Parts: sequence; C-alpha cells; structure tokens
Amino acid sequence: MTETKIHGSGATGALPEKEGKYLTFALASEEYGLEILKVREIIGYIDVTAVPQTPHYVKGVINLRGQVIPVVDLRAKFGMETTEVTDETCIIVVEITQDSRKFNTGIVVDHVQEVLDIDGQNIEEAPQFGAAVDTDFILGMGKIGDSVKILLDIDKVLGGAETAGLAGLGML
Repeated sequence: MTETKIHGSGATGALPEKEGKYLTFALASEEYGLEILKVREIIGYIDVTAVPQTPHYVKGVINLRGQVIPVVDLRAKFGMETTEVTDETCIIVVEITQDSRKFNTGIVVDHVQEVLDIDGQNIEEAPQFGAAVDTDFILGMGKIGDSVKILLDIDKVLGGAETAGLAGLGML
C-alpha cells in the first residue's frame, strides 16, 4: 500500500476537523475511505461461518487468532448487488464503538486501494438528498484529483438498530 498526501487550495464547506489518514477501498466502481485509526488489520478473504437469523448483510463470523469476529458484507449493507469472491476480495477488521463499548467487526470489500493523507480543505460535507435519504453515516466527501471518495463513519455504518442486536449478542 502506498501513502499519498493530498493538499488543496481551500474550499467552501471544507471540514478541517476531518483531516487525516484514510484507508481507501472499492465496492464495484465506488471508492470509499475509512479513518485509519479504526482499522485493526486487513486479511485475505477466509471462510465465514453463517449464523442463523441474522440480517441479510451479515455473512457470519470468523475465528481470527481465537477471537470470534462478526463479518458484514458491505455491498449487501449498502443495497448493492453482491458478487463472487475474487483474489482481491478482503476483510478489513475495524474497531467500532457502540454505547461506549468497543467491538471488532470484519467488513468485506472488493479490494483495498491505498492509505491517503487528506487535508481538511479537500473534505466536504455529504450532499443533502432530502429527508428521504439518510447520509449520517458519511463523514465527508474526500476530493482526490478529479475523483471523490466517500469517507465513512464506520460506527454509524455498522451501528444501525438492526446491528445493535448483534452487539448485544456479542456478535457486533
């Protein structure tokens, strides 16, 4: 993985408090970023044990060095079409916080890209699509050259009401 520093020329709507390092990854043709401090490790895709009666986007659990960790298919969570596992498919183990408790959770992504150091002036608030569209899980929109990376608040992505029950079961 390479690390790239992205500088900008000051923009309106900039979020200097969001400045920092982000691990970027892809789902289909979309590019996303996670705060690097939330990332515990990146592993190649391994077999996941299914758990009955979990939401459709929960693939199941893995045993990672003796710790049972729930795994969420981020494509399914975002309502995208799921796809076959490839050599580039991996699981990013992230640490999320819910009700002041910390949990490790794996998220399945198509492939990891790089670590970017993004200046605050290159991060803008998520666009508003109206009351019908919830964008609270987006930290901001990172502008990198001509592209945009959707910077995720992973606590909010994985912290919905339906995943809160998994946390109570020690699964999330």
